[in-house]
Amino acid sequence: MDTSETPAANSETLIELTADVVAAYVSNNPVPVGELPGLIADVHAALGRVGNVADTPPADKQKPAVNPKRSVHDDYIICLEDGKKFKSLKRHLMTHYNMTPDQYREKWGLDASYPMVAPNYAAARSQLAKKMGLGRKRKVGK
Repeated sequence: MDTSETPAANSETLIELTADVVAAYVSNNPVPVGELPGLIADVHAALGRVGNVADTPPADKQKPAVNPKRSVHDDYIICLEDGKKFKSLKRHLMTHYNMTPDQYREKWGLDASYPMVAPNYAAARSQLAKKMGLGRKRKVGK
């Protein structure tokens, strides 16, 4: 519906839409005659609410499950979306919220340096990589 129309024109359009929806429903579904007025009223009310959806104020901004300053611990990071503890957030964010780390940081107003991995876990993985020799240049063979 065009919101620039007059209320009378909106009302006529709403009645026409109601008639179309009810006619389509009744043509494909058996409806007792006594239930028709209720069906018409329900459809009319539902269609009337559809036009008013844009008039409702936006929902309040989502609040984090925990204070972002208290979400990073040595052994885990708490997800601000659901309050669950993880060693690494990246996979959880993508699988449950279809969100990248950058989108997560932007949504919650976090600094670009906000970690996605618990500090102790990152240190342990770093030690393991160094022990395996990752990151070193290869020695040229004889």
